Amino acid sequence: MTSTVFGIRHHGPGSARSLVTALHRLQPDIVLIEGPPEANGLIHMAKDPAMEPPIAILVYNPAELQQAAYYPFAVYSPEWQAIQYALVAGVTVRFIDLPAGNKMALPERQHAGDPLDLLAAAAGFEDGERYWEYLVEHRQTGADIFAAIQGAMAALREATEIETSDLIREAYMRQQIRQADQEKYQKIAIVCGAWHAPALADPLLAAPADTGVPVLRDRELLSDLGKSKMSVTWTPWTYGRLSIDSGYGAGIESPGWYDQLWHHPSNVAVRWVTAAARLLRSTDIDASAASVIEAVRLAEALTALQNLHLPGLAELNASIQTVLCFGDEQPMRLIREQLMVADRLGQVPANAPQIPLQQDLLAIIKRLRLKQEPIAKMIELDLRNEKDLEKSTLFHRLRVLNIPWGEPRRTASKGTFKEGWEICWQPEFAVATIEAGIWGNDLVMAATAWARQQAAKAEQLPLLTELLDRVLLADLGDTIPFLMERLQAIAALTSDTLYLMNSLPPLANILRYSDVRQTDTRAVSAVVDGLITRICIGLPHTCQSLDDDAAMPVLEAIQQTHSTIGMLQQPEHSAGWQRVLREVADRSEIHGLVQGRCCRLLFDEGCLDSAETSRRLSLALSVANEPAQAAAWVEGFLRGSGLLLIHSEGIWEVLDGWVTGLGAEAFLAILPLLRRTFAEFSPSERQQMGDRVSQGPSPKVAMVSDDNFDLDRARTVLPTIALLLGLGVTPGETCN
Repeated sequence: MTSTVFGIRHHGPGSARSLVTALHRLQPDIVLIEGPPEANGLIHMAKDPAMEPPIAILVYNPAELQQAAYYPFAVYSPEWQAIQYALVAGVTVRFIDLPAGNKMALPERQHAGDPLDLLAAAAGFEDGERYWEYLVEHRQTGADIFAAIQGAMAALREATEIETSDLIREAYMRQQIRQADQEKYQKIAIVCGAWHAPALADPLLAAPADTGVPVLRDRELLSDLGKSKMSVTWTPWTYGRLSIDSGYGAGIESPGWYDQLWHHPSNVAVRWVTAAARLLRSTDIDASAASVIEAVRLAEALTALQNLHLPGLAELNASIQTVLCFGDEQPMRLIREQLMVADRLGQVPANAPQIPLQQDLLAIIKRLRLKQEPIAKMIELDLRNEKDLEKSTLFHRLRVLNIPWGEPRRTASKGTFKEGWEICWQPEFAVATIEAGIWGNDLVMAATAWARQQAAKAEQLPLLTELLDRVLLADLGDTIPFLMERLQAIAALTSDTLYLMNSLPPLANILRYSDVRQTDTRAVSAVVDGLITRICIGLPHTCQSLDDDAAMPVLEAIQQTHSTIGMLQQPEHSAGWQRVLREVADRSEIHGLVQGRCCRLLFDEGCLDSAETSRRLSLALSVANEPAQAAAWVEGFLRGSGLLLIHSEGIWEVLDGWVTGLGAEAFLAILPLLRRTFAEFSPSERQQMGDRVSQGPSPKVAMVSDDNFDLDRARTVLPTIALLLGLGVTPGETCN
């Protein structure tokens, strides 16, 4: 038996190219690859034409779904190319890494640094990533590079402490190599991470069990390992998830750059800069052919200054930013996102192992002609259209199961029949779908079961009302009766008015969308009626004995409830709410912040006229009240908008007189409150107020009385006013 170890870098195009050359030269009869042996039964699917990298092997524990691991492959991953070589050549291919069920029980790694950084520093490179890229990934030929890699790794391992987890994994891989030898394979090719290469090339590797020291050591390392029973499948992956920023341990900085190196190894600099220029032009940024030539020449000059043979990503990006982006960082962000990462989603065959819920979801996606793309995009759905309504229901059902493929977004339309969604499919949603599979074999069944379980354990009314909103939007009608029973039971035991007020908006939102989604909301309407009645009864008591900290949540709840009741447009609700607002506004013992806000809401609804509002403001600002209480009243009254103060002469005069009449000590005490109030006004409102103050007191306007009223002159303008108002009176007619 002869075994040859090929130490590679995960997702390295140069490593892959050199490996393919070496395998064709070696002609092995078995290829052993660092990877999860649980997936050996799925390797044959890699030759399916429907399999399109980037993809990943997903290994997960069906009993504890949070125990899951991904093993990604790009088309330029050396492991993927080794699999393709073996399948085409008709030779045996296996994964030989420690099973994922064992790896999850290994101790955590203690050293996060890259050992290549030591070699990089010695060679004059800033980090191990750039060093490896120039040494290996830029190579277009060179099967002999693997001997040099193994020697370099051996030197590094002598100078570095080896992790316990690495020692255990290497012991298992050596056992698998011995197993291949016992099966009488003559030429064994071993493809592993470069770090492990020296450990798998030990000359005593295949020594008999009774005399071989490595065998005895490996048995000791592998004893008493915990193991979980795992399931495995293929799943689509993305280039974005291959990047270092994704958090994947063996990630790479620029999947798009490596894709370019794999597919177009010649003239890579020209191709890369041209692609960047094309991308900039698509966003209306000028990038001429002459600029492309200049950028390539600059990159080559930077490369020559460093005694390198080929421009790397750093040199190309520096030249692109200098020449094409004129030094601006903003266009470079676009290049990093769309060119360096070049995100794309792979595909797996339809016959890949799937749980029933996955199959149901894929069938729905296919029927609705949706695409599971990793790039976020906005779509607008018209809920009057059957297909769009089905898409909306799909997104809402997935959100019930905590699979946020779609995130709701605002639309320009003011109608309730339009919905905006930002959709972006992420690979981890595959795990989330598998996890949701315990609730049912199809989407409706799973979402219904999950919602019922959440409702059964919910003890807080806002959680239940929010869940009911999600269930109705997801059209899970079988869940509604149970949810309503839980909601009514908890609401009946709830005496906290603020609690009830915070529970109202989601229910009102359900009623608002009922016509569009054709949902039966009679039970919800009954609950809303009961909540509003109990809120109106309990609010005056809730507003008593509030300090400054407690008054603010009450004010916000009142404002929210006011908006909700206004949205419902039910006269009986509005009448009851206005009565309780007046009751709170009339009580002098109520905190000024709440009392002032209730007065403002009544004024906005037309329940109080300007004269009555000015009178209440005068009472609130009288010397009988503490300045802090008066300032709180003003803050509650004016909160959010200063237009009333600008356009109401009476309110302006009352407030102006109160402020100018304060003593220095009282003014300094209430100044922070007034500043907080006026800071919420828009800049234009503050400007108008400042202009008015700078002009001094306004002259008194003479009031019209019966003594100086000229009826004949008034009648001459009435026809024109009537015409403007659309009353149908033509000029020349008289109006009485």
